[in-house]
Amino acid sequence: MTTLHEEHSAHTHTHGPACGHAEVPHGDHIDYAHDGHLHRAHDGHWDECEPSGHNAHAGHDHRHAEGCGHARVQHGDHVDYLHDGHRHAEHDGHWDDH
Repeated sequence: MTTLHEEHSAHTHTHGPACGHAEVPHGDHIDYAHDGHLHRAHDGHWDECEPSGHNAHAGHDHRHAEGCGHARVQHGDHVDYLHDGHRHAEHDGHWDDH
């Protein structure tokens, strides 16, 4: 899965363990959920951390819902669920990797 490199240029807040935003493990880095989108540190600035394209999570049988045991993170107009180091979002009867 590739991730778009889109700098969040007007972002003056510095994220970190005590900043108050949810930490979201994502591959080799940590994203921070902020105002419905996800930020990651990159070369001295903050990027929007969004997947490019459609990335279906094949073979994911677990049904996420409130109370399923996985943390929920608001992501735009939907909720992602943190599961095994990545985010799942419901899409057309299956789960996508975000």
